[in-house]
Amino acid sequence: AAWCGWAAYRDQPTKDWHFIGMAVVSVLALIQLIAGIVLLARGEEPEQGTTIFVAYLLGAFACVPAAGFMSLAERTRWGSVTVAAGGVVLAVLEVRLFDIWGG
Repeated sequence: AAWCGWAAYRDQPTKDWHFIGMAVVSVLALIQLIAGIVLLARGEEPEQGTTIFVAYLLGAFACVPAAGFMSLAERTRWGSVTVAAGGVVLAVLEVRLFDIWGG
């Protein structure tokens, strides 16, 4: 989020290295999704419910790629703003996932 926010501040669109960063974050979110599903399959249960936990896992997995695709449609600084907003949304979803699990 900060990286693309800095690019937006400097009036730059998303560049290839931003997309590489988004790919890394997306792979990490995929690993988290798989780990969450494995925990559920082993019989562990989130404190606030399985359905909401899975919904937040899927949202966390999808938000950065969705922001990346939207930034491709807007090749101005607003594309960078979109990705930065997606990064902030991911951070909020991660905190919420921690709360849902019972942290």
